[in-house]
Amino acid sequence: MRMRWFLRSPIKSPLNLNLSPRRSFSLRALVPHWPSPASPRSLPRSSIPMAAIHNHSNSEAGLARRFWIKFTRQSIFAMYTPFAIALASGNLNIDSFHHYIAQDFHFLRAFAQAYELAEECADDDDAKLGISQLRKAVLEELKMHHSLVQEWGLDLTKEHSINSATVKYTDFLLATASGKIEGLKGPGKLATPFEKTKISAYTLGAMTPCMRLYAVLGKKFQELLDSNEGTHPYNKWIDNYSSDGFQATALQTEDLLDKLSVSLTGEELDVIEKLYSQAMKLEIEFFSAQPLFQPTVAPLTKEHKPVEDHLIIFSDFDLTCTVVDSSAILAEIAIVTAPKSDQNQPEDQIVRMSSSDLRNTWGFLSKQYTEEYEQCIENIMPSDRLDYFDYKELSVALEQLSKFENTANNRVIESGVLKGISLEDIKRAGERLILQDGCTNFFHSIVKNENLNANVHVLSYCWCVDLIRSAFSSADLNELDVHANEFTYEGSVSTGEIVKKMESPIDKVEAFRGILKNCNDDKKKLTVYIGDSVGDLLCLLEADVGIVIGSSSSLRRVGTQFGISFVPLYSGLVKKQKEYVEGTTSDWKGLSGVLYTVSSWAEVHAFILGC
Repeated sequence: MRMRWFLRSPIKSPLNLNLSPRRSFSLRALVPHWPSPASPRSLPRSSIPMAAIHNHSNSEAGLARRFWIKFTRQSIFAMYTPFAIALASGNLNIDSFHHYIAQDFHFLRAFAQAYELAEECADDDDAKLGISQLRKAVLEELKMHHSLVQEWGLDLTKEHSINSATVKYTDFLLATASGKIEGLKGPGKLATPFEKTKISAYTLGAMTPCMRLYAVLGKKFQELLDSNEGTHPYNKWIDNYSSDGFQATALQTEDLLDKLSVSLTGEELDVIEKLYSQAMKLEIEFFSAQPLFQPTVAPLTKEHKPVEDHLIIFSDFDLTCTVVDSSAILAEIAIVTAPKSDQNQPEDQIVRMSSSDLRNTWGFLSKQYTEEYEQCIENIMPSDRLDYFDYKELSVALEQLSKFENTANNRVIESGVLKGISLEDIKRAGERLILQDGCTNFFHSIVKNENLNANVHVLSYCWCVDLIRSAFSSADLNELDVHANEFTYEGSVSTGEIVKKMESPIDKVEAFRGILKNCNDDKKKLTVYIGDSVGDLLCLLEADVGIVIGSSSSLRRVGTQFGISFVPLYSGLVKKQKEYVEGTTSDWKGLSGVLYTVSSWAEVHAFILGC
């Protein structure tokens, strides 16, 4: 039940719960450590939510940059394909790479043809020159492919047929470059010379995501090269796409899309966005369709057999699934619906503090909690950083944190700030609760998949389980098992008391163990825990795969001091792929002292389920 809203939680925006017509209320007023727009204080950059950074960038960035930001989540699925992971690791089967080069050869020829058609439609000399330069860059890329083909003595015309994913993208691209575009009103809309100039912009919209994706993959793979391991077998490919030249070409493509789109209407820009989105989707299908002749570490469920295996997903709720901490929501409900100081309260209802008294009390509790929490974290840290992982010592330390959380929660209950909150308002707030991008899609893909024997358990400190259930119910996720604390009610109004079921790291890990113990089957179990805070540490470590989402500084500080390693998930998968050979199984074991970090739910989804 930790009151994380009192800390500098990554709150995306003030809430608007529409709970009462009496007045609106900004969450900024609730959190004393959240600077106002005019405040000279500012949060450290690492604590500013990425969504806020993106929103700021969107107002200044060009069209291509805005589209890339919007569709970055989809691009992650290409990076996490088994083919891309094996290629990055260097142990991709050579036959798979041969097949890919053959497909990419046809792909690039279509690109060159599309640029040629786009150049014919352009009526501006600078645009024509820019498109011509991009076409020449594609022809240079084809030369690189030819050199690879010659190295291996590969006959592209005889040995490999074009697969359907390649055909879908090339057909889509050439149709776009020919003016056959879905979403345009009426036949012959692009018949006049003036209208045909728009084809250049549409064509660039269908090509830009591919260029940017290859530029990102090239850089990512180059970062993961290990200089101590000798020459990477696909080093020439990586060098090409990570090179300054290719990066500049990708940027030039985006700049040209921006310039060609300047005079377009809103409706026409919508068409380009749809083309961009479709191109990204087809690019992911292209990577997914590459055949593999070897075992791979991803996706995690690739060898899942429902008759033999049981996948159990555990997740925290506050700031793991949500954008705003549930304590902040409950605080806002309490203050927004509280009576004013001059209002008389009915004698047959639970007596509540006035809104001004509530605000003052929350502020006092906030200050006290923040100071004591930070001191508690300092107290549980070992004097010297451990050079080994010690789970037992960490557990003992977190018992102190558990006692602190219990004391802090008792203080909240005794203060009476949770009295008089309507169950109806709680459920309405849950329905409006914003979940992290990709979170609900992932859970849907787990619980609605008939080919998986899987369960999802949500373990949360949240004071009110009804809030969580309402949030998931509104997303059609009633199958999730929620384990959290409960309000007590008189009728449908909270008494201010809480039925405590989970308020500490120790409570969470005991619930985790209890769920596993009660799985009455003899199936092989694979457990994944997804969390974001110190309270999740023990569960993260005991799960076969512990995934940290977000960037909690206190979690990393505590973990690092107790010998825990935090490894970016993608680089961890590439390392495992290097070690993964035929005849072995993926080595995912709890209590390894290694936790994997991700920046979004898209990474979790791509890793566990694939595309």
